[in-house]
Amino acid sequence: MNQQKMIEETKEWVKKQLLNEKTGHDWYHIKRVTEQAVEIATIEGANPLIVTLAALTHDLIDDKVVRSEEEGLRNVQSWLRSIGTTESDLRHIIQIITTMSFKGGTNKPVTTLEAQVVQDADRLDAIGAIGVARTFIYAGKKGDPMYDPALSIRETLSLDEYRNGQSSAVGHFYEKLLKLKDLMNTNEGKKRAHKRHEFLENFLEQFLHEWGSNE
Repeated sequence: MNQQKMIEETKEWVKKQLLNEKTGHDWYHIKRVTEQAVEIATIEGANPLIVTLAALTHDLIDDKVVRSEEEGLRNVQSWLRSIGTTESDLRHIIQIITTMSFKGGTNKPVTTLEAQVVQDADRLDAIGAIGVARTFIYAGKKGDPMYDPALSIRETLSLDEYRNGQSSAVGHFYEKLLKLKDLMNTNEGKKRAHKRHEFLENFLEQFLHEWGSNE
């Protein structure tokens, strides 16, 4: 199977699974991340096939989306083999999607250029206007409040605290989103993050102004 056919079939496979996902990790998130990852890969000189397949499948092992990471991982590996992915490419893709998540900031930095590109593209979709919208959708899905001034901002988080601890949509800005600009890997990722980060700061300032006193 040629590379373009591998990519097109993977797009359809992922789309069927995530089209109706409700936490902001839906097919349109995948589409945006993949398009941005391909653009950054072209500029930075990363392997386009590895980057594309990793970007397309990266949320299919995420426990926010699937029942278990282990089951998701088996499904992704099985799919990649079925479309003719080489074992070395498969190992690289799996390494990317299992190490790129923020997870409360506990994951180690990714090590390959392709991983850096996909991680940057994913993080870019977490900031800016789209990032704001996704944050509130995810908070609502979890049952977290829009904002609760009584909840303190959590500076360091274990994975369990990050996933299950008490927070709010606005709290998530401080616990993750505002940190992402300085965690970008590639020059192009850093450049793209600047304007989106600025939007976050402006949104937060306006939100807190409209919220008024916390007394």
